[in-house]
Amino acid sequence: MIARFFRLEELGTNWKREVVAGLTTFVTMAYIIVVNPAILDAAGIPKGPAMVATILSAAFGTLMMGFYARRPFAIAPYMGENAFVAYTVVKVLGYSWQTALGAVFLGGVLFTLLTLLRVRSWLAEAIPQSMKQSFSVGIGLFLTFIGLNETGLVTLGSPGAPVQLGDLNSPTALLAILGFVLISALMIFRVRGAILLGILLVTAVSYLTGVAKPPSQFLSLPPSVAPVFLKLDILGALQWGFFSVILTVFVMDFVDTLGTLIGVSARAGFLDENGDLPEIEKPMLADALATVVGALFGTTTTGTYVESAAGIEAGGRSGLTAVVVAIFFLLSLFFAPFFTSIPAFAYGPALIVVGLLMLQSVSQLRTDDFTEYVPSFAVVVLMSFTYNIGVGMTSGFVLYPLLKAVSGRASEVKPGMWVLGALSLLFFIFYPYH
Repeated sequence: MIARFFRLEELGTNWKREVVAGLTTFVTMAYIIVVNPAILDAAGIPKGPAMVATILSAAFGTLMMGFYARRPFAIAPYMGENAFVAYTVVKVLGYSWQTALGAVFLGGVLFTLLTLLRVRSWLAEAIPQSMKQSFSVGIGLFLTFIGLNETGLVTLGSPGAPVQLGDLNSPTALLAILGFVLISALMIFRVRGAILLGILLVTAVSYLTGVAKPPSQFLSLPPSVAPVFLKLDILGALQWGFFSVILTVFVMDFVDTLGTLIGVSARAGFLDENGDLPEIEKPMLADALATVVGALFGTTTTGTYVESAAGIEAGGRSGLTAVVVAIFFLLSLFFAPFFTSIPAFAYGPALIVVGLLMLQSVSQLRTDDFTEYVPSFAVVVLMSFTYNIGVGMTSGFVLYPLLKAVSGRASEVKPGMWVLGALSLLFFIFYPYH
């Protein structure tokens, strides 16, 4: 009955493949269990309760994605949005974290309404095919850069060179290179679960060689979520001075989710002949409700994770993959020491490999038409070079209708694209640059 519900046979998958895919996705994004609370701590949100809020919001959203949308995508608090709240809204602008969470809640409610009214899917369908392909390429480059940075193969450079080659003689860098070569070799020989096997083997080698320490304990009781649960200040977020914050949260969440859904779906072969994701409003609703619930629990904007691409490359095709991810998130409430002991140099190569695969879509970009190519180029490079998916996408949304209008081809722009262009322009105008 469960196999029929998730349409495993129809999608050409099976239980084993979906479980491996779910575990692969979880392992590549489990860092959020530690990283999100660490960032929110800078805003004054206590780490322990923030960790529980992170896990519960991720589990809720991912279960919705699995059972309702029936897609192999995982949901968790977004990187970038959490830093925006902690360092800009709270530390620079001086608002309380309770008010910031109020803005996140309002953004989630607005997204829910727009999704139910099918406005979000209408906007998604207005995006031209060339730009949809650029989302996949941009996210691929973005994942590659994250992987290179996480593994230490690329590090911060001097003022004259923002990045530079890391120390390739270090044990962590050598293990990261081993992981990349190992995963690549396993994929060449078409070994199922190649990405997950590579992660686990490098982790085991790091423990055996003493490069990384295994956890001192595998089990621990989760702390109480009470200090942050239902502590958001919605009325405080409704003041006019908070408009720029709400707009920024809204646009960043909208474009991050849209770009990730389309980019990862393109790689998985989920898009139809028009480049649209059928029933896209279902995963969007899961994302919107997860943001609402996440704010109530005490964490920042949640959405679909680009690391879902790792599970898709491992063979995940149904909502069962997402359900497996959610189960592992819930288990991490008690097994957090174990799940978070997997070092970055072990899962980083997986992100590089997934980025390599997603970059294959570069051949589908419209390089023969500069009104199509320039916006796509902006999406690809700014996603990675600003370390922000939202900035890359909004730049493309502004440039596309602008260049079409300048070239006398404004009639090629769908109404929804003009709306996205206007929203993106407002994003850049009102963004709190601090």
